[in-house]
Amino acid sequence: MSTTTTPAPRPAPTSALTLSRTAATAARVLRQLGHDPRTIAMMILIPCVMLFLLRYVFDGDPRTFDNIGAALLGIFPLITMFLVTSIATLRERTSGTLERLLALPLGKGDLIAGYALAFGTLAIIQSALATALALWALGLDVTGSPWLLLLVALLDALLGTALGLFVSAFAASEFQAVQFMPAVIFPQLLLCGLFTPRDTMHPVLEAISDVLPMSYAVDGMNEVLHHTDLTTDFVRDALVVAGCALLVLTLGAATLRRRTT
Repeated sequence: MSTTTTPAPRPAPTSALTLSRTAATAARVLRQLGHDPRTIAMMILIPCVMLFLLRYVFDGDPRTFDNIGAALLGIFPLITMFLVTSIATLRERTSGTLERLLALPLGKGDLIAGYALAFGTLAIIQSALATALALWALGLDVTGSPWLLLLVALLDALLGTALGLFVSAFAASEFQAVQFMPAVIFPQLLLCGLFTPRDTMHPVLEAISDVLPMSYAVDGMNEVLHHTDLTTDFVRDALVVAGCALLVLTLGAATLRRRTT
């Protein structure tokens, strides 16, 4: 008489968040990024290069750079972090790394928070370099504190990281991940108030812009551009951007799943 044994089921990932596991995940991602210097260079330097080009595109009219440079200081890091994070995370999925991690007793919250912590570390470096370049090398003239400008740039980069992590769950290839950019980023770019004040748009578009996080990123930058002191509008804008980043990360943890069973 033969007996068959049923294999023990794989431990299902949970949403629990553990500091040690989150830190270990972040350290692993950073080690992997360390083997890809081109990706690190793109994440850190592309916003700086874009700001540099923009400054000298408007070389004959520096005031134009002053008017839009602060807003773009927040937009460029968001776009860069969205692209790199979505592609890098999707590469982990397609290579099977994420599949193996999800077979371990590792919380989904640990995974998402670990990825966010790793890319967020690079976002801090990116935002600091871009802000320093804009203010002290390119002569961006702002009325408020440079530290507030840096804060919004960092929150924008973290929001881009969160969006990239989230959309990577719905892409089957790196090409598809890039295709999400017109759907996720471009509408926000057009409606955020960069090209025209939001209150002059069609009422329907203005209402849509009121629920898009990039609108509050641009508004926050403009508050620093025009006010010497910390304003209640700036606090609101910063909290909205931070809250959206946290919400998207939570959704990313909720939708995280293995490709196979």
